[in-house]
Amino acid sequence: MISKRIEDALNKHLEYELEASLQYLAMASWCETQGMDGGASFFYGHAHEENLHFIKLFQYINEVNGHAIVPKVNQPNHEFEGIAEICEIAYNKEKEVSLAIYKLVELAKEEDDHVTSEMLRFYVTEQREEETLFQKVLDKIRLIGSGAQSLYYIDKELGGLAKPSPSLPADNA
Repeated sequence: MISKRIEDALNKHLEYELEASLQYLAMASWCETQGMDGGASFFYGHAHEENLHFIKLFQYINEVNGHAIVPKVNQPNHEFEGIAEICEIAYNKEKEVSLAIYKLVELAKEEDDHVTSEMLRFYVTEQREEETLFQKVLDKIRLIGSGAQSLYYIDKELGGLAKPSPSLPADNA
């Protein structure tokens, strides 16, 4: 049902979604090691959400008679100078993903692929929400400042913005 061009482009986009998930995991881990539980919860939630986006797109490719391919991805950055840097990286990455999705939308229009166009609306909306969220987070960080006590308030803000992420089952062995 989808063209080879669409299939290849969607498979290429899987990299963005998987890399985002892994990068957010690295950011969550950094926050956790710095005692920033709110930041860790915030980024764990985002890692989970990006993983769901990956799976949704992966399944879509197969549903429309394509062949989804698990992409090879680079190891994410795991060393950061601070939470402001992390949020700036996340914001810039979200803007990059948005541009990639807009190109997919244009390709779907070129290919007269209404089904893919409709599916991509979800991603367009999600990206607008993500860019807005990270812009607001960066605005709050600038407002709060960067002193040691400021980290407490930034961490609290991030914790308040955290999306629930599923817990892993306890090991019963």
